Amino acid sequence: MPSNVILPERVELARRATPFQLLTRASERWGRGQRIWVKRDDLTGTTLTGNKVRKLEYFVAHAQANGIDSLITCGGAQSNHARATAAVCAQQGWHCELILRGATLEASGNTFLDRLFGATIQLVPEPVYRRQLDQLLERCADKLRGEGRKPLVIPTGGSNGIGIWGYVSAAQEILDDMSAEHIEHAYVITATGSGGTQAGLTLGMDLASAAVEVIGIAVCDNSGWFNRKVLHDVAEARQWMPELPELTRQPITFDDYVGPGYGVAGPEIYALIAELASLEGLVLDPVYTAKAFYGMLDLIKNGALAAHKDIVFVHTGGIFGLFPHHEHMDALLDR
Repeated sequence: MPSNVILPERVELARRATPFQLLTRASERWGRGQRIWVKRDDLTGTTLTGNKVRKLEYFVAHAQANGIDSLITCGGAQSNHARATAAVCAQQGWHCELILRGATLEASGNTFLDRLFGATIQLVPEPVYRRQLDQLLERCADKLRGEGRKPLVIPTGGSNGIGIWGYVSAAQEILDDMSAEHIEHAYVITATGSGGTQAGLTLGMDLASAAVEVIGIAVCDNSGWFNRKVLHDVAEARQWMPELPELTRQPITFDDYVGPGYGVAGPEIYALIAELASLEGLVLDPVYTAKAFYGMLDLIKNGALAAHKDIVFVHTGGIFGLFPHHEHMDALLDR
């Protein structure tokens, strides 16, 4: 990383450095001579598990520096980011408000933990959520200001010019892992659902001039939207830190693996979750990581990742989101 680029302040919340493991049997099963590695960001904590806590470290530092006492954020009913935000607020003694998209509040998975951490939840039907999210967030902030609180609104997935620093720093951690394993060139694959993880990795690898291609596997929306979002988040980070050099690489996103839609998986995704768990003891979730892993395997199969021997899959967590899908898994496991 250039010497004139100093990362913003963060509050240490995550367990780092997370393990970097070779998936030996998965490589034999699917690698076609290539090695599949996993960056275990599902092990950043217990209830803070996953990629969201890396982003929240920078939001919490910003909040502490500005006297914030309440966090407001949003997402799907089973949002990993919302659950991590609720956990952080409980740790900091702050108030938490979650605006969640959905028709019903499930009694398991992330929503159970949201309630356990004491978050106030507003459940909003999807059409209203999509049309009025900005207004809903601002009304919530106004309400808290009226109660004498000082709130901070965090966008979907913690993906903006503050949140991406979590994965700018993680990019250097991955490069250190690769160096320890004598890996010079690699693909780094991540699920992308709000763009911030992909943006941070892309910027981090670019700042390090690394021989690494960052690829996002979209779990919603489309590749054009995410490529624009990555560039937007990097531009926003430059507003906070004008000394950042211009991004020299273009974001790469594949949108062929969204399936029926966000949070909805096909039978091939559930089958992959079961097979990988029994093969490597590695648990994916049907919303993010299993779709990204499935996409990675398809790209390997089609020769799209043939330029480098090593492929690093960033496991962004999400295990709690698997539980509401147990009926689909039960059907597989009972066979």
